Amino acid sequence: MSRLQSMLINPVLNKEIKLRFRSFKNFLGIFLFLAICGAVCLAFIYIETQFSHDGFTASDSRNLFILLSMGQLGLIVFITPGLTAGAISGEREKQTLNIMLTTQQSSTSIILSKLFSSILFLILMLVASLPLYSIVFLYGGVSPQTVFVMFGFLLLTMLTIGSIGIMFSTIMKRTIISTITTYGVMLFLLVGTLIIFLIVLRLILGFSQGTPGTGQSNNILPYFVLMLNPAVSMFSSLQSNMFMYEFQQLGINWPLWVGYTIAYIVISLFSLLIAINKLRPNMKAKSKKMKKG
Repeated sequence: MSRLQSMLINPVLNKEIKLRFRSFKNFLGIFLFLAICGAVCLAFIYIETQFSHDGFTASDSRNLFILLSMGQLGLIVFITPGLTAGAISGEREKQTLNIMLTTQQSSTSIILSKLFSSILFLILMLVASLPLYSIVFLYGGVSPQTVFVMFGFLLLTMLTIGSIGIMFSTIMKRTIISTITTYGVMLFLLVGTLIIFLIVLRLILGFSQGTPGTGQSNNILPYFVLMLNPAVSMFSSLQSNMFMYEFQQLGINWPLWVGYTIAYIVISLFSLLIAINKLRPNMKAKSKKMKKG
């Protein structure tokens, strides 16, 4: 228990939290974010009530929930790389990384502290936006359980993107390069996986239809490609019939969110392990030489 506390509660984390939350700009950003989300909700309700004869129904409330969730996912995807990709490389550029490494803090403690302090601001924004979902509850269509499941989905996405950013920040010496690389990976996950899925699906289904005597194809490659896409995985968890026909033709019965959860947990752990091992590569090599000598 004491070791876990030293990993999560340490001077590095305390310093990062104080630096990030001391500025008035952070709280101003949260206020603007909530104001924009509230304005979008009110505008959506106004438009639906003006142009619909049935008023604002439960299905409209569910569409509003999907709109808010996708907006928060876009916020996470485009802000998290900027917050995490310079966590270690920034310290290296300021020539403070060596000082940090000479402390008693372990590599795991430093990496986790940098990760949590970087994404803590986004977590605060998500928690602050939860009262906005009370507008959705007024009209029905969405249960509180669905809201908390979606909140967990966003947390997992944020943790994975942050882990990838920390990994590139540890491996690469320049912050600009690690930031560009992290954004490139996210662009591939959002757009590239969808393009590859459509191409592979068309080839597989076209081949199976063109071959006599073939029925369902048991090729799971399109599923593995699409489960890496956070936007499609989120939307499919809200709309269960999305890609259902295509997956049935491929002989796949697993929901997309199951594969997404497993894949992103593995990616997070793999990225953090690389970052922890690469934080002190020179120091580990020197210690091995001293032991041999």
